[in-house]
Amino acid sequence: MEYREISRFDKKISRIGFGAWQLGNTKEFTKMTINEGVKLVHDALDAGITFFDTAPNYAGGRSEEILGIALKEHAQKTFINTKVGHGPDDEFDFSLEGITASIKRSLNKLNRDYLDSVILHNPGMDILKGDAHYAHFETLKKQGLIKGYGVSIDTLEELQTVLDKSNVDVIEIMYNIFHQAPAELFDEVKKRDILLIIKVPLDSGWLTGKYDETSTFTGIRTRWSQDDIKRRAKLVQEVKDIVNDDNLVPYALQFILAQDAVTTVIPGMRNQAQLEGNVGALSYSLSTQQITALKTLYDSKIKSNPLPW
Repeated sequence: MEYREISRFDKKISRIGFGAWQLGNTKEFTKMTINEGVKLVHDALDAGITFFDTAPNYAGGRSEEILGIALKEHAQKTFINTKVGHGPDDEFDFSLEGITASIKRSLNKLNRDYLDSVILHNPGMDILKGDAHYAHFETLKKQGLIKGYGVSIDTLEELQTVLDKSNVDVIEIMYNIFHQAPAELFDEVKKRDILLIIKVPLDSGWLTGKYDETSTFTGIRTRWSQDDIKRRAKLVQEVKDIVNDDNLVPYALQFILAQDAVTTVIPGMRNQAQLEGNVGALSYSLSTQQITALKTLYDSKIKSNPLPW
């Protein structure tokens, strides 16, 4: 495993993190018991993973619960990033009182005396441009409830706003081969020594290489139209041609890790095979020519007509 150290925190952070949206999630995926989830987290620890990303609404709170059980004896060497704003029943509450209450619930579920970091879960631009939430987090830091705070966002515009308006410790943002725009500001993120987490690294499964124009989807993935599916399928084939492989996971992750500003990337993991595949990406590499070709693919076929998430 490879690790990064951020001066704002006192823990080593694995460059491959554990995206825990799928952990215990029976709504979008096949059933996972608590015991199965705990074992998967322990297997991740054995593989050297120290960074875990979760949220109160993941699996209706079960994701935090499983992490709390599995990592109870490993608090000193593991880093848990959770979120506020989306509750376990899918309710939205970005009020300052709601944030404090959410943090206290997460502390209980995660079996922690403090949270390593807490981030606003895709808040509106009005919150990102305001001062109240950042000030509230600073108060919670002084109280010892959290060690750091930040935001989970999606776009370059949001990233610019956060950098202009705040002194956050953590930024989680969507960035992958098909969504490269945020990289424009990564140098500034690195300069400020912000913990940069990359979410949706595999474009909700497309950058695994397993989907094509005939694929059908359930759950949240039904958001794609047939035109979206056909367009993504063509782009996936072009990526396969560039890396000369049908399994795109290691190349998609390495494309992200090649960005020096990136602290950790959090692919989802719901079984041992995915865990091994994600960690195994560290043994792969992309040539300078391949990275350039993947950037050119984005610039020529996606940048002016962004793919819908």
